[in-house]
Amino acid sequence: MLSNEKYVDELVKVYTQPIELAYADWSKNYMRNQFEFLGIRTPLRRKRTKQFFNEFGVPAKENLESIVLALWERSEREYQKAALDLLVKVKEDLTPEDMPWLSSLIVKKSWWDTVDVLSPHIMGHLFTAYPELISQYADQWISDDNIWLQRSALLYQLYYKNKTDEERLFHYIVKRADSEEFFVQKAIGWVLREYAKTNPLAVREFVSLHELKTLSRREALKNL
Repeated sequence: MLSNEKYVDELVKVYTQPIELAYADWSKNYMRNQFEFLGIRTPLRRKRTKQFFNEFGVPAKENLESIVLALWERSEREYQKAALDLLVKVKEDLTPEDMPWLSSLIVKKSWWDTVDVLSPHIMGHLFTAYPELISQYADQWISDDNIWLQRSALLYQLYYKNKTDEERLFHYIVKRADSEEFFVQKAIGWVLREYAKTNPLAVREFVSLHELKTLSRREALKNL
């Protein structure tokens, strides 16, 4: 089995095969110059990641945190995406003991592209498997000053469908309904629009009874 450092080094070799510098510039501009990019289009990056996992496997559980954090530290955004691919692949092995370092990823190098994977796909899975974590984390996030923690609290139920805790979801939305932050307003609209696929009447009633920002309201009612 490769050492943690060697594992990351091998992934770097795979990712730094032919790249597109023009696409790296485009990606950096698209993400508002928040991050550097290697220049790998998403389908190709996923193909390379799959090939890497096929050749080297996934890390042992005891090595996962170290490898994910090492990828998170790298400057090019594709490595954070690789870390997310890895987490999604091994999410069944995650436990409550992993929550402190997993939740730290939300507030480090934060932007919608990482948070929107971490929240519904990783945190959403853990909160289903270990409901006691919700009060420890999500209930605290919605009250935090950090907008990415707020967004994570709003979006962890994004794909819960008929398992949605409607009371908690609506409580979170009311708590942040007056937010001036674009990414919070958008999250409110997105999660309501998604829940409307399961319970359109509840969403219609909620929107009619509560004062939401224009963006949130428009997004919520888009398909109704």
